[in-house]
Amino acid sequence: APAPPPARHLFSDPAEVGALRGNLLAWYDRCKRDLPWRALAATEPDADRRGYAVWVSEIMLQQTQVATVIDYYNRWMQKWPTLQALAQASLEVNELWAGLGYYSRGKRLQEAARKVVSELAGRMPRTAEDLQKLLPGVGRYTAGAIASISYGQATGVVDGNVIRVLCRLRCVGADSSSPAVIDRLWDMANVLVDRSRPGDFNQALMELGATVCVPKSPLCGECPVKQHCQAWRRKLLGKAPPVPDVEDCSVGDCPLCPPASEPWDSSLGVTNFPRKAAKKPPRAMRTATCVLERRGCHGAPEYLIVQRPSSGLLAGLWEFPSLPLAQDLQEEKEREELADHLQAWMGWPVAAKDLQFIGEVIHIFSHIHQTYVVYSLHLEGDVTLDPALSPSRWVTEDEFHTSAVSTAMKKV
Repeated sequence: APAPPPARHLFSDPAEVGALRGNLLAWYDRCKRDLPWRALAATEPDADRRGYAVWVSEIMLQQTQVATVIDYYNRWMQKWPTLQALAQASLEVNELWAGLGYYSRGKRLQEAARKVVSELAGRMPRTAEDLQKLLPGVGRYTAGAIASISYGQATGVVDGNVIRVLCRLRCVGADSSSPAVIDRLWDMANVLVDRSRPGDFNQALMELGATVCVPKSPLCGECPVKQHCQAWRRKLLGKAPPVPDVEDCSVGDCPLCPPASEPWDSSLGVTNFPRKAAKKPPRAMRTATCVLERRGCHGAPEYLIVQRPSSGLLAGLWEFPSLPLAQDLQEEKEREELADHLQAWMGWPVAAKDLQFIGEVIHIFSHIHQTYVVYSLHLEGDVTLDPALSPSRWVTEDEFHTSAVSTAMKKV
């Protein structure tokens, strides 16, 4: 087994741990944001409803900011206030999710709700271990959050905010995305979590990272635990004579210190931490998209949308007919390929010259830099597509905006 990290990276003094918990919880009680899922977790007497309310919020908050989530969350809980309601819902889950991104989250949440209703008699698992084991789509973090916030289990959580706070508190400069470092941070979170108020403590740690200990320009002056923060102490030392033990691990090859090739940079202060390995650049993709338009029966224009496959990027969402393109095609060639695609699909001739070029739209997914090359085509008659190819429907502009369409298609 690897050697344990030196004590300076751990929370080994019980008196310090007690003080840190007290300071953090007092700050949280004073400053916490008023969020709808927090209100539900605090006031809902039914344990299964409480667990469900926290679960929905945690899934929505993955990869998505609090400000964006609030409205979606309120609409969702109004429509499906219980596991049972969600388990019985039809396909409109995607419509409520449209615009939140990472669409498989909503689908997995519903699958897991159905499992709780059909296999667990509607009873939510009560511990982090069982939540993670029994619920599809619930990983280590979500399980810890539900168990501590809804059921008072004294178990820690580690998300992006917690990683940043812990790395700064204990000068962890090794690559914070590496599994070995993440495991150490989980150990720390489990040591720190307050035994009597675990849910509030975990939310306080995350709130601190979201509002005070932010990635750039952290507000150290407002931090309730700065006296426990080694990065802050080290910044204060600045150019003064180094104090051994705080300044550096006296241990060579410490698994949690920054690599020797990238030592402490005094101009960065506490933002020396956390450190990540360099990210792969997003891959560039081009897609041709055609907005097919016809006059509807009341004279208002209607547009054809088709449904994406049920797995992969933007699974199950609706879009204008689209075709991925090779990167280096000439514009003329792109237009011909799109015309061929539409022709194969509609079963009657489409001339490339009839496709009107509208412009290009760029949309950044987390790992894809996507350019949509947008064309339009006016149709005189009706088009009926073979439903075996992909489900399709004609919609007015208003209907388009209330359908389960991605933010990228709204830009198109």
